[in-house]
Amino acid sequence: MLSQRKKFQGVMNIIRFNWHQYVIVLIAILILFITAFFLLQPYQSIIFIIGTLALSTTLISLFVSYYVYDYSDFYCLDFVKNLNGLKLLNINAGFDETSEILKTKYPQVILTMSDFYNPEKHTELSIKRARKAYPASKETILVNTSSLPFKDQEFDIVICVFSAHEIRDINERINFLKELSRILNPVSGEAYLIEHLRDFPNFLAYNIGFFHFYSKKTWNFCFKKSGLALLQENKITPFVSTFILKSDGVSN
Repeated sequence: MLSQRKKFQGVMNIIRFNWHQYVIVLIAILILFITAFFLLQPYQSIIFIIGTLALSTTLISLFVSYYVYDYSDFYCLDFVKNLNGLKLLNINAGFDETSEILKTKYPQVILTMSDFYNPEKHTELSIKRARKAYPASKETILVNTSSLPFKDQEFDIVICVFSAHEIRDINERINFLKELSRILNPVSGEAYLIEHLRDFPNFLAYNIGFFHFYSKKTWNFCFKKSGLALLQENKITPFVSTFILKSDGVSN
């Protein structure tokens, strides 16, 4: 891993930004276990099983998060090609963990950092905490998802790491992707969209939390409507997909 990442940084940030959810779960589990002592069989066993399952799913989600964000080589960012000499736009949603790594790994990259976080539209409490803990750098350009302040065909590469799914409105998401299509070099330009999917592995990992993600079918629909052609999908661990896209010059 590159020097910018600390041991357990990923999973600790998840707990730090979502601590209220874990507190609620732990209180609920504690109440279940206490209640079980006052019940007769078979109800006592049923309550213990429910509490144990709830605790297990919480621990599994943290273990998977550790595996993806800390143990794996994800933050080596080897899924992107050599960026030296290329014009790169890195877009995030309130929390940029990758720009410094990219600048270190590719010192000749021509990097533009942008952030579409809007507290009125993107109301996730975890994003607000992440922004407070890691304020955007002075070089970061605050942008509107539906109107990126960049020229047509300006960038060779656009990267969105775990950010596009934060655009919860589908029309806003499609407009955002249309903007990516517009600013990409039509010949050699590529967009890297990195996301968890609403699929079986992420259901096993995050239980109902996987509803925060979108299915591959939904993403393909958005790509088609926005004028982005899917070149390939690569798996970074069973839980994360990289969609490599290019502008096809057509939107519906």
